[in-house]
Amino acid sequence: MERSCRVAPIPGIVPEPDMKPYDPAAGITTLSQDLIRLLGEESVLAGQSAERAYDCDAYTVDRSRPAAVVLPNNTEEVAKVVRYCVKHSIPFTARGAGTGLSGGALPALGGVVISTKRLTKILEIDLPNRRMLAQTGIANKKLSDAVKHAGLHFAPDPSSQTVATLGGNIAENAGGPHTLKYGVTSNHVLGVTMVDPLGEIVTFGGKHFGGPEFDFVGLICGSEGTLGIVTEAWIKLTPLPKVVRTALASFDTIRGATETVAGIIAKGTIPAALEMMDSGILKAVSAAFGVTYPVGTQALLLIECDGDDVATVEAEMQAVREVCQSNNCLDIAMAETEADRAKLWTARKKGVGAMGRLAPSIVTHDGVIPRSKLPEMLDFVYRVAADAKVGVANIFHAGDGNLHPCFYFDDRDPEQVKNVVEAGEAIIRKCLDLGGSVTGEHGVGVEKIDLMPLMFSEADLRMQGKAKAIFNDGTLCNPCKILPNQKSCVEHKMRWRGMAW
Repeated sequence: MERSCRVAPIPGIVPEPDMKPYDPAAGITTLSQDLIRLLGEESVLAGQSAERAYDCDAYTVDRSRPAAVVLPNNTEEVAKVVRYCVKHSIPFTARGAGTGLSGGALPALGGVVISTKRLTKILEIDLPNRRMLAQTGIANKKLSDAVKHAGLHFAPDPSSQTVATLGGNIAENAGGPHTLKYGVTSNHVLGVTMVDPLGEIVTFGGKHFGGPEFDFVGLICGSEGTLGIVTEAWIKLTPLPKVVRTALASFDTIRGATETVAGIIAKGTIPAALEMMDSGILKAVSAAFGVTYPVGTQALLLIECDGDDVATVEAEMQAVREVCQSNNCLDIAMAETEADRAKLWTARKKGVGAMGRLAPSIVTHDGVIPRSKLPEMLDFVYRVAADAKVGVANIFHAGDGNLHPCFYFDDRDPEQVKNVVEAGEAIIRKCLDLGGSVTGEHGVGVEKIDLMPLMFSEADLRMQGKAKAIFNDGTLCNPCKILPNQKSCVEHKMRWRGMAW
């Protein structure tokens, strides 16, 4: 499918005298030369290798090649590139580590990918006030590592936290296993510095919580890079719990595990983490890491309770044990040491990666349902996968009803790609039928853009469009994401299906 890198020019923006407007028909040479003049040769990537490396994020069934990739070193360089793109009507898309799972970093109309790979500095740490200022290309876990000695951490912890960036966390409003107790990224971001869609550097919020202003920071968190490119952020630091108890409960039925999830919450216990893995994940983890589980195990629950008071945490874990036993669990393994704890987390932390042993391609979906609907929903997931003739394994945040069905397949086969996309859409539709959402933490991106009208009315979508227009009333900044009514994306309504290279 042909893709144009030109979209409607923004009124009042005139190309610089020494740079001709970019013409896609002329190839990438002029564009890359202009970008080299702006940033230097070491900060610009172009050619087939760059195109292939940056044509998708971890949602690999949708691909679109950029014309060039830039690696700015600071906010000012990001602004330079954005201003150049605006003046020449070239689309631009921000990208962190590329671990996103909905196509949020896909350069949907080609153009320039602005990578935050070099924005990795921690700029200020304020331990007394539990604050940190960092550039947004830094990996999530490095934020916590920098203050671990002071008994603090950055609470959001997506499973890809060793590589996923702060900017990506903010763009998708990422969660993670400990979201149930500690909240998602937006609960931990105080302020941002952002390059807006016209190339101006703007700041919202700041070092201190609750300023007298509209909550633009809350709007930017989860906007998937459509409102601008966040380059720095002030984040909250949360005290590490003094007491942590971790258990791994094995069940011989999926229903036993899912009913345990609902039972734990109904009892009034809110664990720090309540994660579920099914037999498909366990087979992959066992093959990859040699980990064994009780014979007959069809599902695992990873349950973690934490706090500062031993008696309170032990009481919570005792309540967890009682609910597990009432649902006929096969075994409950308790961690006695930090090494034991890491071992119990193996299936949850390594599960998706281990699935590479099952097939060359994986698509991880992200629907939300009420916890009480988990048994019905998982039955539906297995049925849909069987009908589509694709493999599926489930690993997800059971405590907050955030499902992650993982389809494994071969994306070199267009028929399998088609089946996976259709199966994913069927699952999201079912989530909505059960009173859930199209996404919990992976975002809408291009993956679910056509499903937004199933969750929101036309008036709702119009209102969201007006909110977006406050920052971005053009079509250059991360186009074709979230909102389905973008005119420049009409020709791409097939959503790049089957473009596996």
